[in-house]
Amino acid sequence: MSRWEPDARERFVAAALELFTDQGYDETTVAQIAERAGLTKSTFFRHFSDKREVLAAGQETLSRLFTEGIAAAPSGVSPLSAVAAGLANAASAMTPFNRELAPRLEAVIATSKELQARAALKQVGMALAMADALRARGVDTQVASTAAELGVLAFKEAFAVWIADGPDGEADLATLLRDALERLRSAVAQLG
Repeated sequence: MSRWEPDARERFVAAALELFTDQGYDETTVAQIAERAGLTKSTFFRHFSDKREVLAAGQETLSRLFTEGIAAAPSGVSPLSAVAAGLANAASAMTPFNRELAPRLEAVIATSKELQARAALKQVGMALAMADALRARGVDTQVASTAAELGVLAFKEAFAVWIADGPDGEADLATLLRDALERLRSAVAQLG
């Protein structure tokens, strides 16, 4: 086995999802994941603290992409427009790998209350990252939190449509995100 593999994280995620699907999350060990990926157990632990972390492998990257996009938004734009820039930045980094594995990931998460709770925490983390990025732009705390939560809702909705379209689908994630955020903006305006 090679000591360094440039695609090790993706290989671990793919191997883990295969095993979780085939034999269940609880029955799968880190050693089995490493073996299926063709890598070592110690390499696994250089990338993940435990097997649960494999299921949240993209959270840090996604949060970083959101915050970078928000930070790069033109000055003076509304908080939701800054969130839209964060969502667009994240969409630009999504690959066929993300689209292909997402339904399997969701299926595995649905089998475990622990994993469902972890997925909910992932969404909280994404909202916090966006809210922090908005506050860094000078946005009021409550407004930043609300805009960030709307961003997470838009992401969840658009991502679900994008993956349902299948690995070879025509749906464009950036367009789906923009449309979802616009629907939410309209819904909030109707609240009165």
